[in-house]
Amino acid sequence: MHGAQLVNTIAPRWSMLIRAALALVVIACGLSLRWYGFPLGLPAFVVKYGGSLLWATMVFLLIGVLLPRLTRSQLVMIAMAIAVVVEFSRLVHTPGLDAFRLSTAGALLLGRIFSLWNLVAYAAGIGFGVWIDRLATTRALAG
Repeated sequence: MHGAQLVNTIAPRWSMLIRAALALVVIACGLSLRWYGFPLGLPAFVVKYGGSLLWATMVFLLIGVLLPRLTRSQLVMIAMAIAVVVEFSRLVHTPGLDAFRLSTAGALLLGRIFSLWNLVAYAAGIGFGVWIDRLATTRALAG
């Protein structure tokens, strides 16, 4: 019984570390795509929706860092709820919120323009997050 308890406390810690590392890589990829995508000649579709996909992947992974004991299904539900709220919040306009959205941080975190297509990109990004999380944590915890 003692061995099982040890595994139950180590596994969430490893999951947190792995997810944090993955989130940092995803953030770097997302920022690189936004800053260098157009100069490299990538299509607007790839830059726009690739960034949205990576944003949702980051949200999924960071929720996993904060709540490591939740199942992936629970993380998916929370990440998708956040994505939907953030997307629909773009329909709300106040002077302070609009000013924040015009900043770099506001544009990256909240976005500026409402689009239902972003929800498709977010779902794909969360699916990608599940895949890389499963791949990384399974290998790390097995080895």
